[in-house]
Amino acid sequence: MEKHFKFTNSVIGLPLFFVVLLWFVFWLQIRFDIDFVENGIYPRTFSGLQGVFFSPFIHADIEHLYNNSIPLLILLTALQFFYAEQSIKVIVYGILISGCITWSIGRENYHVGASGLIYVLFSFVFFKGILTKYNRLVALSLAVIVVYGGLVWYVFPSPESTGNKSISWEGHLGGLLAGFFLSLVYKTPEYKKVIKYDWEHPDFDATADKFMQRFDENGNFVNIPKIEEFADQQVFVSYYTINVPVKYEIVSNGKNESKPEF
Repeated sequence: MEKHFKFTNSVIGLPLFFVVLLWFVFWLQIRFDIDFVENGIYPRTFSGLQGVFFSPFIHADIEHLYNNSIPLLILLTALQFFYAEQSIKVIVYGILISGCITWSIGRENYHVGASGLIYVLFSFVFFKGILTKYNRLVALSLAVIVVYGGLVWYVFPSPESTGNKSISWEGHLGGLLAGFFLSLVYKTPEYKKVIKYDWEHPDFDATADKFMQRFDENGNFVNIPKIEEFADQQVFVSYYTINVPVKYEIVSNGKNESKPEF
């Protein structure tokens, strides 16, 4: 396992805590007969703003809660394992941004449920893996799109959007946009590829490289042409001339030494 991916207690603890909290809120609703639905998002009203904070923890019935629990467990685990440094920020700001979008564009009805957060996690994990170009994260993105790719169809209005058990496609769309936005905001420099060779640099000039000059445009090995000498190139000689007259004196062949005195 690579050093960037570390299994800690929070990888299991965070998803379990969040899902158990949702079931606890639903238990309070059933046990004390409290209608928390009115605390959800009601678009374009001041009182409906409270739902931006509370709506992910409120569910209409047990089927609604069950359908959201499994994807939350899986996506929160993936988020905490692969993006541990960004996980809490993505959850908090994802809830707020998706909730504000739902409050702005939603129909005049109460919007509740953690499905908006599911779309935040789905969108963030998918787009962040593609943007990082890190092989394992790209594989995670592909796995997410294979398993939960069908979620994309629920960001558009459909016949299921009406009726007693209507689907908040506005919340889904808000979560998808929020996740994409957060994937652009939060950087992951720890996954940036380390450049080892000159040719990996984006400004690498192959024409100036000695090795690459040995290949033509078709990839065939060629010899570098020799540089031809110009005919008018100045020739340098190894001796020098001078126009100053030089006088020579001829002496007899003998040793010019003084005779010893006795």
